[in-house]
Amino acid sequence: MARKPNRMYRQIRGQAFTRKEYTGGIPAPRIQQFVMGNRTSSFPMVFHLIAREGCQIRHTALEAARIAANRYISKRAGSQNYKLVVRVYPHQILRENKQATGAGADRVSQGMRKSFGKNVGTAARVQPGQEVMTIYIPPQMEVHGKLALKKASQKLPTPVMITRQS
Repeated sequence: MARKPNRMYRQIRGQAFTRKEYTGGIPAPRIQQFVMGNRTSSFPMVFHLIAREGCQIRHTALEAARIAANRYISKRAGSQNYKLVVRVYPHQILRENKQATGAGADRVSQGMRKSFGKNVGTAARVQPGQEVMTIYIPPQMEVHGKLALKKASQKLPTPVMITRQS
């Protein structure tokens, strides 16, 4: 039986909830680095991973996309022949009204009473046409740069396109 993907946090609904000073217990974003590879050199070819639809991308999906792209390009190009940048930051706080399950759950659970929820993670709100990731590479690595972004796009919850900056 195939598992249905959880798209509960994908849609942008309601007002932004980003004020961390008012809410305690927010899990730290899983994303470790936002710039990888050779930070100082400039590379002539630039490719962008652009979201086609507006959505929220969870911090875990951003980290998975970053790891996939970085692992692929570092093996093919070497650690000094590229620069990979994650262009979005997960500011949006995600909350969930957890429900008790199992025997006696009806006596324990509060239902929708005071249903503001607990913090379960963070997400980046992305608008249509916004750059999610960018890779800078030398001309001989053009094919590998595109493939690295394609591998990253498979981890994201929105349709994307890969464009070359001219």
